[in-house]
Amino acid sequence: MTEADAANELMRLARQISYQNKRYHAEDAPEISDAEYDALVRRNTELEMAFPHLVRADSPNKQVGAAVEGSGLKKITHAKRMMSLDNAFEPQNVHDFVARVRRFLNLPADAGVAMTAEDKIDGLSLSLRYEQGVLKQAATRGDGSVGEDVTANVAYISDIPQRLNGAVPDIFEIRGEVYMAKSDFAAINETQKAKDAKLFANPRNAAAGSLRQKDAKVTASRPLRFLAHGWGEVSALPFDTQSKVMATIAAWGVPVSPLLLCFDQVETALAHYVDIERRRADLPYDIDGVVYKVDRLDWQDRLGFVAKSPRWAIAHKFPAERAETTLEEIDIQVGRTGKLTPVGRLAPVTVGGVVVSNVTLHNRDEIDRLGVRPGDRVLVQRAGDVIPQIVENLTRETARPAYAFPSLCPECGSEAVAEEGEVDVRCTGGLICPAQRVQRLIHFVSRGALDIEGLGEKTIQEFFDLGWLESPADIFRLRSRRSDILSRGGWQDKSVDNLLAAIEAKRAPDGAKLLFGLGIRHIGTVTARDLFKAFGSVAEVGKVGQRLAQSDEGAIADVTAIDGVGGAVAEALGGFFHEPHNLSVWNDLLNEVQPPAYVSNIRESAWTGKTIVFTGKLETMSRDEAKAQAEALGAKSAGSVSAKTDLVVAGPGAGSKLKQATALGIQVIDEAAWANIVESA
Repeated sequence: MTEADAANELMRLARQISYQNKRYHAEDAPEISDAEYDALVRRNTELEMAFPHLVRADSPNKQVGAAVEGSGLKKITHAKRMMSLDNAFEPQNVHDFVARVRRFLNLPADAGVAMTAEDKIDGLSLSLRYEQGVLKQAATRGDGSVGEDVTANVAYISDIPQRLNGAVPDIFEIRGEVYMAKSDFAAINETQKAKDAKLFANPRNAAAGSLRQKDAKVTASRPLRFLAHGWGEVSALPFDTQSKVMATIAAWGVPVSPLLLCFDQVETALAHYVDIERRRADLPYDIDGVVYKVDRLDWQDRLGFVAKSPRWAIAHKFPAERAETTLEEIDIQVGRTGKLTPVGRLAPVTVGGVVVSNVTLHNRDEIDRLGVRPGDRVLVQRAGDVIPQIVENLTRETARPAYAFPSLCPECGSEAVAEEGEVDVRCTGGLICPAQRVQRLIHFVSRGALDIEGLGEKTIQEFFDLGWLESPADIFRLRSRRSDILSRGGWQDKSVDNLLAAIEAKRAPDGAKLLFGLGIRHIGTVTARDLFKAFGSVAEVGKVGQRLAQSDEGAIADVTAIDGVGGAVAEALGGFFHEPHNLSVWNDLLNEVQPPAYVSNIRESAWTGKTIVFTGKLETMSRDEAKAQAEALGAKSAGSVSAKTDLVVAGPGAGSKLKQATALGIQVIDEAAWANIVESA
């Protein structure tokens, strides 16, 4: 694989995984199976390891969950970030995990590493904040930093005590999973069926939808449960091991999995995994694996975290479940970027207790790889609670013509093509394509973009059909249609005024969110922020984009010089402004909104932005731990010494790097001095 191929695939994976994160975490409406999602993440990790210099700023390995969506619930910023977990799929992966722990901590190869092992509940992550033993706040995970306030709702979950038993630290955040028992899920769907109401797809979605309600009475009517698996911010810890703290949480009156045990050896922990998998079908709730955690808390502190997960924990996932069915049809859906996505319609089949009837086929190449055609018998796979993937075509050899992927957009009839080096087929119609225009408007007002409350998909589609909305700027001209909106069914004075007020409140939007909201290819939330920060204002980004449209080499150099932003972004930005209609949309929009210039909110410290090199043998910590400490101080850890290096930490045996640092007049300190810097920072 060439670097260009790797960069293109990493870009596609970042976008696809980000989208699936949003569907799963924020919208409770996943489109792909856990196994398929895990495969995407594994592929991304493999490419990043093979091409570390191509790691993107918006890498999925740096993201947790998804930003909270428009449920109407108040946002809560977590005092301590809620992280995700790295995954293991084979026993060897668990052995490798323990070996990494030993290397990071500089432990002997045969040193024992005690671990807890517990079943991984397939539910909705929740953080419970207790102060002086009294529940003060409950929040969903959201994107790990900001979640939704569900304090009123959890009052109706009997497993969650309003006051903890016994002596409790002043502040103690208990974290775990809200779930719905299998029997309760079956009963609630029977009730839904009797009322001719929409059925819940699975217990996880039912639990998430029941908890994330504006009306707590709805939550009260649903049988939700809770199991704790850890903690967040605490003023003090009662013990120094994971297992003992979890036992204490149970003693306080919060349910903890009865399958949580502590093991001294990897083999016994893996045996526990096998036992849990064997008992999986008989458990009262859904699980999708086993979680291992290093038991010693001082080791957890030293191990710390990578971008989105702790180094001291890993989730050992169960294999996917499979079943046979018939692929009845292949439908083509057109997304907001013009991508043609094939969706397989299956003869309904039960896989792992859930009836499934749809599967994403991803793209033209995936259909060719599988050789699937309507009418084929296929083997589908499901891991967890979502739409499955086709694993194998069981009638590939049957004599029938191959499926012909459309060369024209089914929405507007424009030519559909795949760009060089890409597998996705896209409609070339742009903003003349109804599917793209509506989806781009929906994206523009979505939570990650301008976040206009009250202007949802249904309303945008209605206003578009009426001819009131054709471009983003039209949104800000809706105030002239107040009487027209009032004449529509379902609208009252208050609801119209609330909508218009929400629109007016976005007249000075965040510049990065505005850029992201335009839906320009390759410009996600992170890249939009990087561009906004680099050029200082939305107007300047527009000027650079117009220079790119003219193939201005200086503009190309300016954009590609931004850390994490490459040639694909420059090409996409230039391509957007090269289209006269897009330039018209841009100018029209900036006549309606005035986004403020960029203002940095990064807290400066003595080491922020500095470059540090570690060389020689480190005696009290591993090289990985030292690098993690540098990054925690806001510094960059480099592998070689140059004129840009600010500090060299040299241990015994330091060689050429130390000599080069001395020759360049760079400050050199020993390991003890570095420890003092970390301690005092």
